[in-house]
Amino acid sequence: MTKKKLLFSGMAVVLPLALAMVLVLHPIRAKSEAAASPMEVRVDNFTFGPDTLTVPVNSTVTWVNKDDVPHTIASSDRVFKSKALDTDDKYSYTFAKVGTYAYYCSIHPKMVGKIVVQ
Repeated sequence: MTKKKLLFSGMAVVLPLALAMVLVLHPIRAKSEAAASPMEVRVDNFTFGPDTLTVPVNSTVTWVNKDDVPHTIASSDRVFKSKALDTDDKYSYTFAKVGTYAYYCSIHPKMVGKIVVQ
């Protein structure tokens, strides 16, 4: 067998196996990444995004301050309250009960949001 034929026959075996591995492993990785991604609210430009987030009971929601000024996360019914969050600081709270939780920034009270727990 010539070197070209040997190389070609080796590639004919390796390439389909590599493609099969990618197709098989990719959905598994995508599912585990989706499961690992937290429920997140972004604090940016003096707004909460999304301003309303619906989550299942026992979900942990994380707020991330992407603004260049400090903000707080304070529930209107005093169930939870963060310290002042500087840029890139995070605050998380786990919602154990069904309900609607209105919240605001106690530094900038016109900033409001809502978590709906189902």
